[in-house]
Amino acid sequence: MTASQSASQGATPGQTGKLGKPKLAFRPLPVPQVDVRGFWGDRVDAVATRTAGILYDRCVKARMLEQIDPDRPSPGVVIPFHSPSPDEAATAGNEFTGSTVTTQMFWDSDWGKTIETAAYSLYRRRNDELEKKIDAVIDMYGRLQQPDGYLSSWYQRIQPGLRWTNLRDCHELYCAGHLIEGAVAYYQATGKRKLLDIMCRYADHIGETFGPEPGKKKGYCGHEEIELALVKLARATGEQKYMDLAKYFIDQRGQQPHYFDEEARARGADPKAYHFKTYEYSQSHQPVREQDKVVGHAVRAMYLYSGMADIATEYGDDTLRAPLDRLWDDLTTKNLYITGGLGPSSHNEGFTADYDLPNETAYAETCASVGLVFWASRMLGMGPNARYADMMERALYNGSISGLSLDGSLFFYENPLESRGKHNRWKWHRCPCCPPNIGRMVASIGSYFYGLSDDALAVHLYGNSTARFDIAGRRIELTQASNYPWSGTVSIGVEPEAPTEFSLHLRLPGWCRNAALKVNGEAVDLHAVTSDGYAAIRREWRKGDQVEFDLEMAIDRLYANPQVRQDIGRVALARGPLIYCVEETDNAGQLHRIALPPTAEIEAHQQPNLLGGVVTLSAVARKEAFEDWDNGLYRTEPPAVEEAKITAVPYFAWDNRDPGEMLVWIRSAG
Repeated sequence: MTASQSASQGATPGQTGKLGKPKLAFRPLPVPQVDVRGFWGDRVDAVATRTAGILYDRCVKARMLEQIDPDRPSPGVVIPFHSPSPDEAATAGNEFTGSTVTTQMFWDSDWGKTIETAAYSLYRRRNDELEKKIDAVIDMYGRLQQPDGYLSSWYQRIQPGLRWTNLRDCHELYCAGHLIEGAVAYYQATGKRKLLDIMCRYADHIGETFGPEPGKKKGYCGHEEIELALVKLARATGEQKYMDLAKYFIDQRGQQPHYFDEEARARGADPKAYHFKTYEYSQSHQPVREQDKVVGHAVRAMYLYSGMADIATEYGDDTLRAPLDRLWDDLTTKNLYITGGLGPSSHNEGFTADYDLPNETAYAETCASVGLVFWASRMLGMGPNARYADMMERALYNGSISGLSLDGSLFFYENPLESRGKHNRWKWHRCPCCPPNIGRMVASIGSYFYGLSDDALAVHLYGNSTARFDIAGRRIELTQASNYPWSGTVSIGVEPEAPTEFSLHLRLPGWCRNAALKVNGEAVDLHAVTSDGYAAIRREWRKGDQVEFDLEMAIDRLYANPQVRQDIGRVALARGPLIYCVEETDNAGQLHRIALPPTAEIEAHQQPNLLGGVVTLSAVARKEAFEDWDNGLYRTEPPAVEEAKITAVPYFAWDNRDPGEMLVWIRSAG
């Protein structure tokens, strides 16, 4: 039985034993059940052919293998015993040269994400050499695991004897979570269950250590992630106990007496001697059901909300749905970049104040936008709703994949919306969380396209793909043909092995002002069948049925809320799901002098030979001239204004050519 098959069988949530599927819940299709082509196929191929191997090689070059290999002497220099600040993260670690190694407490997580990326890449494209290398890493973890199931290279190799003493700072459960996700992926993609068995033993140990029962620790991780992983493990194995443990970690967070205070005192530390001074940093300042404000470290927040959404879906828990909607509104109406980036500050890698969205200094960590994709996709587990799918699409096409070069070899950690030309992609980072995070997300993109319930399939994303799934015990194949995101024309073929009645939910994107839907050539009244931004077609589907969906891709000028002081008097350009930017390589220099008149006509151009094939936008703008300016800084006469033709490219593709300036928000001339 495959992991995807076992996930749909067993008892209902709340019972012990095997896991059942909650009624009306929509679960993502496992990666092996979706083939992607076209836009996303190109990106998956780049990850499979380049990124996956690069991740492994650069982990080895950073000497991460030395931390997990029990046959080698314990390596390294210990970093400070708290969550490293961004400045420390930038200076810690090994820069591929020299003999001194600074180990990292979170390296297990980087291996977990690297394994996950490799797993889905191996499913996409056979690579015996890479598979052999990953198998060797898994073997090391198997030898490292202790008899009671415990597994942490940091606490076994660097600080033995201190396990489970500092959940607040030291990423134990976070690392476990990423290794669990890597194990599930490797099992689904290759059928090999060695790492899955290793991580099940570790998850069992965690369940024996933490929980509401007498004698167990009442803790949870300072860096959320274990919650998402346990849900995946429960679905892959069918074991309810893993789902219940995920729920415990969600329910326990922020409860009083505060666990982080208690564990600090237990290890002889002052609870107030906390680097970030507030538990808002880890979203543990309140029980999750009382939270209504996105605060703290952005990646941690996205992971927490993702876990909450999973548990709300699995348990039908409206007491979690209510705070999730409050938090969603707070993020999307006050604290989100137009690209789907989030977390403006480098100080806490997270949130500051409402409407504080600086462009040039935007931190907008790649992992945070990836985390938003996770959260949005999990909100869709509670039913198709375009408010979540639209945001998932915005983050996918803009703020997340901007973190990966088109050829899959270079990365961004921060994703600003403005650059003077000094922000460029790098080969690696001393805190290398983002490369494998964007790698695993792209490699598994097929699982974000569709959601399956007992008698319905939701199409969340459009693009060339084929999905295989079962409804009412019958195998169904659905194939999309589209040049999305460059074109809004989508053709969907439905091929059930026998006539099958089910609902097909098709997202009507919020950016689309005009759409037309046909089934087997007959027009469908969209107004009559659309709810929460999805058109629902219920019928008995037969072989050869065809759905035609035409989504108008108009070019939009977008404006920010006037409370965003950095964007007053500025305009951004969008077409379909894509946000655009201007780069120096297309528009000479000094982009701050460009101003776009509100009446300027903006045209779209197919550019098959540019940046892997994109649609660019062009317009005639205005530009202040400086040729007639004397040597002084100021004068009483304004500068002369001249016409300047501008070209904008999709934001995700910037800094893939010559380094130079970049600008998303353009001044509006009028």
